[in-house]
Amino acid sequence: MKTTLFIPTLNEIIGMKAIMPLVRREWFDQILVLDGQSTDGTAEYARAQGYDVVVQKERGLRQGYREAWPHIKGDVVVSFSPDGNSIPELLPALLEKMREGYDMVIVSRYARGARSLDDDVLTKFGNWMFNRVVNLLHGGKYTDVMVIYRAYRTNLIEELELMGDGPYRIPEKLFHTRISWEPILSVRVARARLRCGEIPGDEPPRIGGERKLQMWRWGAAYLWQMIADLLWFPRR
Repeated sequence: MKTTLFIPTLNEIIGMKAIMPLVRREWFDQILVLDGQSTDGTAEYARAQGYDVVVQKERGLRQGYREAWPHIKGDVVVSFSPDGNSIPELLPALLEKMREGYDMVIVSRYARGARSLDDDVLTKFGNWMFNRVVNLLHGGKYTDVMVIYRAYRTNLIEELELMGDGPYRIPEKLFHTRISWEPILSVRVARARLRCGEIPGDEPPRIGGERKLQMWRWGAAYLWQMIADLLWFPRR
C-alpha cells in the first residue's frame, strides 16, 4: 500500500516547525504539502525538509486539493492538519487500520475515549448535528463526519464524483463561500456502502496560525449539500 501524507497549509510555519519533526519519514512514501500562498515561509520550510510542495493558484481549499491531486503518488492519502489539531503519533494506527481493507478511516474526535480541546459550544453542537444528519439521511455510522484527519483511497475522489464542481457550485454560490470535500466525502462513502472505519483521536488546541473557520457560511453550505445529495448521488 503506497501512502501519501497530504498537508494543506496557509501561514502555518509555527505549527509546521512544532508538529512535522514528530512525523517519521518511513511512515509514508510521500509527504506532499499544499500551500495556499503563505507569506510566513511555510512553503520554503516544507521544501527545506525535502517535502513535495504544490503552491495553489486558485483560492479555496477544495480548489487547492484539485490542483494537488495529480501530484499525489500514494494509493492511500492521509489528510493531516499541521496546526496542532491532528496528533502525529496516531498516524501509524491510522495506516494500520487502512491495511485491514477499509476504503476510508477517520480519526474521530467524538469516538469513545477521544475528545476535542479545540471545540466551543457552537462547533460542538454543529458537529453533533452534522453527524446526526448524515447518519439519518445516508445510512452512515459516523461519530465524526467533518474532520480533516482521515485516510482514504486516493481514487475515491474520482469514483464518488467529487473532483468536479457539481456537488459544490450551488451551495458555494448560495452562501458566498468555498468549502472543502471532507463532509461530502463522508456522505458519499455512506451512500455507496463503502467500508468506513474510525479510530479515536483527541483534537488538541491549534498551535499558531489563525483559525480559518467560516462557521455560519460553511455550516449552511454543508447542511444544504448533505440534504441535496439525496437527489444528486443515488444510493448504491
